Amino acid sequence: MSDDPPRPEPFTSRTAPAALEDLRQRLRATRWPDSPEEAGWSLGTDLDYLRELVAYWADGFDWPAQEAALARLPRFRVPLGGLGIHFVHARAVAPTGPVLPLVLGHGWPDSFWRYTKVVPLLTDPGAHGADPADAFDVVVPDMPGYGFSDRPTGAALDSIAVAGLWAELMGVLGYSRFGAAGGDIGSHVSRYLALDHPDRVVAVHRTDAGVPVFTGDPADLAPEERAWLDDAVAWGGTEGAYAAMHRTKPQTAAVGLNDSPAGLAAWIVEKLRAWSDCDGDVERSFTKDEILTNLTLYWFTGTIGSSMRMYRANAAIPLTQLARRVEVPSGFALFPGDIVRPPRAWLERTTNVVRVTEPARGGHFAAFEEPELYAEELRAFFRPYRAAMSR
Repeated sequence: MSDDPPRPEPFTSRTAPAALEDLRQRLRATRWPDSPEEAGWSLGTDLDYLRELVAYWADGFDWPAQEAALARLPRFRVPLGGLGIHFVHARAVAPTGPVLPLVLGHGWPDSFWRYTKVVPLLTDPGAHGADPADAFDVVVPDMPGYGFSDRPTGAALDSIAVAGLWAELMGVLGYSRFGAAGGDIGSHVSRYLALDHPDRVVAVHRTDAGVPVFTGDPADLAPEERAWLDDAVAWGGTEGAYAAMHRTKPQTAAVGLNDSPAGLAAWIVEKLRAWSDCDGDVERSFTKDEILTNLTLYWFTGTIGSSMRMYRANAAIPLTQLARRVEVPSGFALFPGDIVRPPRAWLERTTNVVRVTEPARGGHFAAFEEPELYAEELRAFFRPYRAAMSR
């Protein structure tokens, strides 16, 4: 039995023509539901828009071209914890100072796709009008059950376990110290990286604080915190049905979503619209090709069910873990189109907050919606911590 460390291997995905033709046939054969007149997006995904999107997916979308574009990223797979983990590893270009390794955490409903626009801005800032001294080595892993990483055959991993895998991955890549950043579940994972590996994580940046959990006396909260908790409860009542399904009966939904590409599109595109800074027009934030690249990744990897099951795993994380205080220096960029944005008073309850900003544009998928703004947020936040890499 070998004790050699795991070795990353280059990875490129190639879709068989027969699989692509099967997808197109399924799209053309969609059995459409009825919809009340003038329903629009009020009951969920707008049927008229979905028909338009599905028609383009079947007969206009060039998946081979998108797959070729993704192949230009430096992508790898490595065995970790009994699973094959897919990741992007892009090294800094022409740095003029200490290079900070940075692991970026995605969420649902996405994968490494979330960061495809921002990777070159972070690795080669000098080519994009920024200071070359702000260059990062960027690592973007797909969580187990997402994208091109393996799907766990048993119980899904929670964010704590994924954080442990990312710490191991960064060690395999030769990084003893690094920064962490993320949004959505990736925010959660980044938090646990800071909590469980404070000797290795120099700083952590997040775009949200997750769904609030508070078991104390509401009288101890500031007025803005109480208002935020009320807003979060109201949001859950009107927008949280998907999460309740993911936490409780994900396998029921997975059967239909894994069999019907139109159903998969309906499940995901509604969230892209609702959570982005698009003023109700999803294509203000994402082109059809961008939406369909994300959807097609889910379709060909068959990961919609495994991605949803992570919600169930995270719902079982004990409250004692959620209440732990992050002492690693932390920053937050609260984009205006994101959901249930926390007040600073809440962030400071369990986090060593050193920076909070409110960028002018962007939503839940800020790295994809506004890559330049997001890249500048990371450059500015991590700049003071680069000196740690030379020690």
